[in-house]
Amino acid sequence: MKKSSSILINKKNITAIAIGGFDGMHLAHHKLFDQLGDNGGIVAIESGYANLTPKTYRQEYSNYPIYYYILDNIKHLTGEEFISLLKEEFPNLKRIVVGFDFCFGKNRKNCIPELTKLFKGEVVVVKEVKLDEIAIHSRIIREYIKNGEIKIVNRLLGREYKIFGKQIKGQGLGSKSFVPTININVDDFILPNEGVYATKTIINEKEYNSITFLGHRVTTDGTYAVETHILDENIKNRFSVVQIKFIDKIRDNKKFDSFEELKKQIEEDLIKIKEYMK
Repeated sequence: MKKSSSILINKKNITAIAIGGFDGMHLAHHKLFDQLGDNGGIVAIESGYANLTPKTYRQEYSNYPIYYYILDNIKHLTGEEFISLLKEEFPNLKRIVVGFDFCFGKNRKNCIPELTKLFKGEVVVVKEVKLDEIAIHSRIIREYIKNGEIKIVNRLLGREYKIFGKQIKGQGLGSKSFVPTININVDDFILPNEGVYATKTIINEKEYNSITFLGHRVTTDGTYAVETHILDENIKNRFSVVQIKFIDKIRDNKKFDSFEELKKQIEEDLIKIKEYMK
C-alpha cells in the first residue's frame, strides 16, 4: 500500500531536494535520500518508461514527499531555465542532491559542473553505488528481472521486487483439475521471464506464501498468464488489487505432453515451494 505521505508538503517548507528518475527506488537512490535531512523532498522526472516503480508507486518506498515532473513538459528548458523553475517552486531550497551521472536541460547539455555554477546553494553529488561489484542502476536491475534472477534483483533493490495487478477471470482449469489460482492482469510493471516463482501474495493488506506462474500456458491454451496460488489457504473472493512479491525462481516454463504430467509437476512445485518458504 502506498504511504500517505504522498499528500504533498507545501514546497515552501522544502529545503533540500533529490532529483532523478527514481524508477525502482533502489539502494543507490536511497543513498541520495540519505542526504536530504528533515525538510527534504524528492523530484521524480517522469519519462513514462518507469516500470519497476511506475507512476506514484514510488511513494511506497520513501517517507519523503515526491513531486513528479513530466519530462515532456520540461525537456525544452535550458539548464538555467530548469534551475530557475526549481528555485521558483521551492523558494527556500538550499541543497540539491544528485547522482554522479546527473544531466539536465535541453538535450541534457548540462551536467554536474553546470549545476554547481547555476545553483548557488549546496550541491551534493553521490558517487556510483555498487553491491558485490555490481553497479546499482535501474537499467541493470531490469535486465536481471528479465532473466529471472530475482535474488540478485532483491539485493540491488534492498527489498523484494513487487508488482500490482487486477484480478481477472482465468481458464477455470485450476480449481477443477489442478490447484485454484488467482489470475492477474499486470499493465505497468516489468515482469520476470517465464517460469514458476516462490512468491508472497498480498490481498487486503494480508500477506500469504504463494507460488506464481508467469508465461504462456503452453500445455493448455497457449495464452500468456500471470497466476498465483496461495499456499494452505482457500481464498475464493474476488479482489480489485493483488500484489505479488517475488522471492526466487523455482523453474522455467515448459510444455508437458499431458495434463497428468502437468499435474504431477505442479505437485512437485508445491512441495518445493513449501520447503523453500520454511
